Amino acid sequence: MKNRQDNLIERDYAVNWHPYTQMKTAQNIIPITKGEGSYLYDANGKRYIDAVSSWWVTLHGHSHPYIAQKLTEQLTTLEQVIFAGFTHQPAIELSERLLGLLPSSQTKVFYTDNGSTAIEVALKMAIQANYNKGGKKNKVFAFKNGYHGDTFGAMSVSGRGIWTDPFGDMLFEVLFIEVPTAENLESIKKTIDTYAEETICFIYEPLVQGAGGMLMHKAEHLSALMSHCKEREILLIQDEIFVGFGRTGKLFAANHLSESPDIMCFSKGLTGGTLPLGITTCTEELYQAFYADDKTKALFHGHSFTASPLACTAALASMDLLLSKDTQDHINRIVEKHKGFIQQLKQHPKVQDARQCGTIFAMERKTTECTSYFSDMHDMLYPFFLERGVLMRPLGNIIYLVPPYCTTDEDLSYIYGCILEALEMI
Repeated sequence: MKNRQDNLIERDYAVNWHPYTQMKTAQNIIPITKGEGSYLYDANGKRYIDAVSSWWVTLHGHSHPYIAQKLTEQLTTLEQVIFAGFTHQPAIELSERLLGLLPSSQTKVFYTDNGSTAIEVALKMAIQANYNKGGKKNKVFAFKNGYHGDTFGAMSVSGRGIWTDPFGDMLFEVLFIEVPTAENLESIKKTIDTYAEETICFIYEPLVQGAGGMLMHKAEHLSALMSHCKEREILLIQDEIFVGFGRTGKLFAANHLSESPDIMCFSKGLTGGTLPLGITTCTEELYQAFYADDKTKALFHGHSFTASPLACTAALASMDLLLSKDTQDHINRIVEKHKGFIQQLKQHPKVQDARQCGTIFAMERKTTECTSYFSDMHDMLYPFFLERGVLMRPLGNIIYLVPPYCTTDEDLSYIYGCILEALEMI
């Protein structure tokens, strides 16, 4: 007789197509029936430490009672209303509170429902602002190895490769540059100067390129590049979808930088991982490029669940938790724990590199091949950690941690121990 877990797996394979998964060769899907704090429980009752915050979204742990309480209250008041011609308290309050935390240049909020659409809106804002002003610019800069989402605009400004090859001829042209370092900064500036008069915007992930392999660059070099783009009147689109809401050790990556962007994008941890929501913010100057008696200059973009009252309520509750002293102390604690572990790894013969940005930890396991998302190392590491009750999704041979802020020191030490064991056994 099949147990509950086997039955759920069989039913799932019969009807579901999972993301970033080759279904024919996929390892067994694990049915999760409960989440609590930093733990997930499968249908057989096995517990997993969620070391990646369920795709980098769960800030405060699963099924947080405070967020659940606020959502329950909102459910019995207003669950949904069209956001064209109408508004509601949760959206107004969330915009007010978020703008109060962002660089003062940000004055307006546009709601969507996920990270990719937040990027789409940002690109449309920049491109149409140029069009509305009668400009003729037609080029976009982006970082190599970047990732901004899976819709067509977001794919266009993401690093090109196996993911985008089937759609290559349908993506718009982008000028890709390296992330800045002390050695290449002046060279990058010269490239920008060459195309500045034709360039509308520069889109970038600040400090950490997540899906690209948790690649990290320094705030001072990015700030210098941002300043140069501003001098050349190139709009800056800052993708904080992954790094926002405390991941870098500060509230936003923007808090590390000396320059501020024209447009900012948010999702993932925005609602504490409870509900999908996307936000694109912009400067007053950019907003004014659309503000006119001419209706054709409006930004024609929207979603059925734009500014969902429920999602906005979850975001407000998550913000309450994020700004609390307890959460800020937890963030600082995780930062220090990672620092200590990196010191342990520095001389390890199987570690190519270990790095950290706030609560984000990453290390490259040495292989005979180049570092790659498609490294066979993933197929050995992923089940190794699952067997030990740790949910971790290595990016090929790159092991990384993005833990919920409630993750205890004991659980972090256990995860570090599993990583050390993996280095010895695999």
